[in-house]
Amino acid sequence: MQQVMYDSLSSDYDRFVNWQNRLSIELPFIIEHLQKLNARSVLDAATGTGMHAIALAQLGYATSGADISHGMIQKARLNATSVGVDVRFEVTGFGSLVQTFGYQSFDALLCLGNSLPHLLTLQDLDVAIGDFSAILKPGGILLIQNRNFDAIIGHHDRWMEPQSHSEANSEWIFQRFYDFDPDGLLTFHMVTLKRANQGKWSQTVVSSRLRPLLQDELFSALSRAGFESIASYGNMSGDSFNPDASGNLVISARSSS
Repeated sequence: MQQVMYDSLSSDYDRFVNWQNRLSIELPFIIEHLQKLNARSVLDAATGTGMHAIALAQLGYATSGADISHGMIQKARLNATSVGVDVRFEVTGFGSLVQTFGYQSFDALLCLGNSLPHLLTLQDLDVAIGDFSAILKPGGILLIQNRNFDAIIGHHDRWMEPQSHSEANSEWIFQRFYDFDPDGLLTFHMVTLKRANQGKWSQTVVSSRLRPLLQDELFSALSRAGFESIASYGNMSGDSFNPDASGNLVISARSSS
């Protein structure tokens, strides 16, 4: 379900995300953590259309990207070509990164955009975090960005802010929301509305299940895999994490040295 969803979103994903604004906020935070370790090689896991990896490559970092979605990787490769940077993008998912890229291959690993909650069992989470540990060099840096599910579950927050985009004579509206399922998981929906030349709106809906990953669960999984110096933030500006109010849960951690 997850791969099908993101394959279908790949053509419009760069319209959904305002990359100029997002990167202007997030890159300084990422670069600050990379510079602390003099990190030069970076893997962006669940890279989507590759924009973080491409932006870092433009700044001189040796970057690669991985995603389970063929459509996203195809778009990422096109995005890299369009700006003339060399980034290795591979279709591969959590748990298979070392098999694809090699043991202790990177100084840093990024897992952004609420990607880990797509793993629906604790066992799958442990496999993914173990994969992260194995692919990082000793003392390497891991940065994770999820939504703050402590607050979402606590307040039963179902809806996210809609996003809109205009391009030539076409308009898009993107609306995201959750269903709270009886088994404790969530079903995540994205509705895309589109029209051209002020005509009728068309709509598509894609869905995927998520496991609402709480701060304590993620800290425990990282500790089990041997990660150290685990710290949390409320966003990628580096603000303090408030489990009741922060929009995001951002984690930094160091692989064991």
